[in-house]
Amino acid sequence: MRLLIIEDDREAVAYLVKAFREAGHVADHAQDGLDGYALAREGDYDVLIVDRMLPKLDGLSLIRSLREQGVGTPVLILSALGQVDDRVKGLRAGGDDYLPKPYAFSELLARTEVLARRRAAAPGSAEPTVYRVADLELDRLSHRVTRAGREIVLQPREFRLLEYLMRHAGQVVTRTMLLENVWDYHFDPQTNVIDVHVSRLRAKVDKGFEHPMIHTVRGAGYMVRAEEARAS
Repeated sequence: MRLLIIEDDREAVAYLVKAFREAGHVADHAQDGLDGYALAREGDYDVLIVDRMLPKLDGLSLIRSLREQGVGTPVLILSALGQVDDRVKGLRAGGDDYLPKPYAFSELLARTEVLARRRAAAPGSAEPTVYRVADLELDRLSHRVTRAGREIVLQPREFRLLEYLMRHAGQVVTRTMLLENVWDYHFDPQTNVIDVHVSRLRAKVDKGFEHPMIHTVRGAGYMVRAEEARAS
């Protein structure tokens, strides 16, 4: 899943971002309603997690504005206000689910996964749940990867890397794109972290097969494609 967490509590945000990433998901965040609104409108997210009490633009106003603009991304509302009337107001504002604080992360994770599945199953859903390139298949919901029917076990970061490459199959993916979308870096740490992970991913995805799927495009980046690479 690709999530946007809109929450002004810095400790809560840090905890949630870390927990979701450890679960293998991509988690962006905004610390006020206006920034959250802008990101939600521009980004392609599976689920928005919105705190009800936010500076600059409160959570319910943010959700109403998104719905008025035609943004249909599922929204899970987090709030210390947990009475029935509070939950009803949140749902009527356009929220899809409402989770009172305090909550267990396991429940939050399960609820976001349910919302993501509903969105994926909806007619006209823009984001596929399964990517296929030749005999390589990646299921975003079950976190299962297979090639020619053989299961490939990946670590969370390797899964995110392969997911991003397969989402852009046939296109060159640059180092900057990977740093920003897989590692969430908006600067170059000047390390070989990408090379190391691509090498590990190749060893799992291409080993034992005649034709490689993960190719190096010299001086540009990487690409997933079905045909055999001429040089890599």
